[in-house]
Amino acid sequence: MLKTRLIPTLLLKNGRCIKTRQFDAARDTGDPVKASKIYDAQGADELLFLDITASNERRDILFDIIQRVAEECFMPLTVGGGIRSMEDIRKILKMGADKVAICSAFVENPDFVNQASRTFGVSTIIGIVTYRRVDGKDKVFIHGKETETEQNVLTWAKELEERGAGEILLYSIDHDGMMNGYDIDMIRQVTQSVSIPVIVCGGAGKLSDFVDAVQNANASAVSAGSLFHFTDQNLIKTRAHMKNAGLAVRSV
Repeated sequence: MLKTRLIPTLLLKNGRCIKTRQFDAARDTGDPVKASKIYDAQGADELLFLDITASNERRDILFDIIQRVAEECFMPLTVGGGIRSMEDIRKILKMGADKVAICSAFVENPDFVNQASRTFGVSTIIGIVTYRRVDGKDKVFIHGKETETEQNVLTWAKELEERGAGEILLYSIDHDGMMNGYDIDMIRQVTQSVSIPVIVCGGAGKLSDFVDAVQNANASAVSAGSLFHFTDQNLIKTRAHMKNAGLAVRSV
């Protein structure tokens, strides 16, 4: 049985960790290297770094931070935000990252998905689907939440799989930072539509939310930020709760 992965998410801006609410109202949450070392010590299955303003600001990702984290931590590292070219992917992987997560560049140039997966391998490429509800419809957004696209969430998730993405990161803008639970209905729809792993992010506020996303929506991995930043919960408590609920999780 495949084990459910527990993945902390660190959002980056101007070299610092931040936490947002619905991609706005950013609050500083500390030094990214120090935070990464804590998660590493607590046995994170992976760490997800998202430089959330890099695409919107049309700038390079914060490569120096990624290199420092890769040098000091041993958990697998996924990096996203501002990746626009094959050379960006190559550089991030050379710095020690294990995977890249891409949103805006894939939507703007879907052939980039095919090219990236052929060159670096399916297991290296994660397609990010950031979405929010607009007039009763769930629409894909890029450049953070600045640009609404015509892409339907389910259609785009399936196209990412067909073009070679090895995983989907499903990130709800409406649930981001709200700590009111994951978007279970949408997670279930996506996991039923694709055969690749789906990582879910946005909304975890209590330990039972992680269990809910797996047991009731078939998520392959659960990711969170606010719960670990603003409550007394940590990865050790979370993993124990998930195990007690009957989920298959990695022993550390």
